[in-house]
Amino acid sequence: MIEPPRLLAWELTAACNLECAHCRGAATRRPSPDELSTEEAMRLIDELADYGRPILIISGGEPLVRDDVFEIARYGTEKGLRVVLATNGTLVTRENAKEMKEAGIRRVSISIDGATPETHDDFRGMKGSFEGALRGIGEIQRAGIELQINTTITKRNKCEIEEIHRLAETLGADAHHIFLLVPTGRASGMEEEEIPPEEYEALLNWFYDLEKREREKAKEGKRQMDLKATCAPHYQRIMRERAKLEGRKVKPVEDGLRATAKGCLGGTGFCFVSHIGEVYPCGYLPALAGKIREDSFKDIWEKSQVFNDLRDPDKLKGKCGICEYRKVCGGCRARAFAETGDYLSEEPYCIYNANEG
Repeated sequence: MIEPPRLLAWELTAACNLECAHCRGAATRRPSPDELSTEEAMRLIDELADYGRPILIISGGEPLVRDDVFEIARYGTEKGLRVVLATNGTLVTRENAKEMKEAGIRRVSISIDGATPETHDDFRGMKGSFEGALRGIGEIQRAGIELQINTTITKRNKCEIEEIHRLAETLGADAHHIFLLVPTGRASGMEEEEIPPEEYEALLNWFYDLEKREREKAKEGKRQMDLKATCAPHYQRIMRERAKLEGRKVKPVEDGLRATAKGCLGGTGFCFVSHIGEVYPCGYLPALAGKIREDSFKDIWEKSQVFNDLRDPDKLKGKCGICEYRKVCGGCRARAFAETGDYLSEEPYCIYNANEG
């Protein structure tokens, strides 16, 4: 039996007020005339409500540029979905933060990609975007909505990651999710911005130490920040290697935004729907699974070739195919595709010497 997805990210619009260098979708200033209408959005939510009720991540572009964003969010909430919103934060106001709360949006993620205005603004392509994001964060917290900080890590901000995390702590964020750059969309010309594989490994070990510290806080009855590494499937191996040295077993989180049961969730626990209704394993892997204007979401999820390929770890090639961690890591299929044109080829940024197991 094929399990429904636990998480679904929906690019409500490709339009955005910023021009971020690393944008997955190469967002534009103007919305596409072909983006899903309000009525089509409601139909998609109806399908999701009848099929597994995944967490619905409303994203973009910048979702706040759509006039019907709160109408859609409210409908999702009424249908029993847990609705969260991903925004750059600059368009958040006291008024629309209140609307988010009233629409039932449970968590808002805002991206902070630098510890200083200079670094963040350079990333985001607009002077003042750092201060705008901080203002947005203040309004989200004032409205009583959970706050998640997202950080995409590249060469230009890797030296600031510890400061960025301290900023997330100072801001009182409920979660901090790091994203390792995947060179697709506008970022397709940013291969030189990817941190080297050895530094990638060191960064994930640093992140493990952060998580360990948060676990200790929880044991002491202190407030714990949720941490998650995204687009970093190697972390599944590192967690297990480190836990083994500590004489303990990893207990993967199966549910919610903290889900860490598997490295690459594309096609197994997660998928992405574009602004025109195209369905992909994730927003970074342009391997089309289907179109919701042509087929039901359930049929796409259960019958598409790409999703069924990704559910079979024995189809992985190269060292990923013989690795003992292939079922829990899986390698980044988007990086494999970007490098070779084959989403089943070996992960190009993994330095682990795989053993057949």
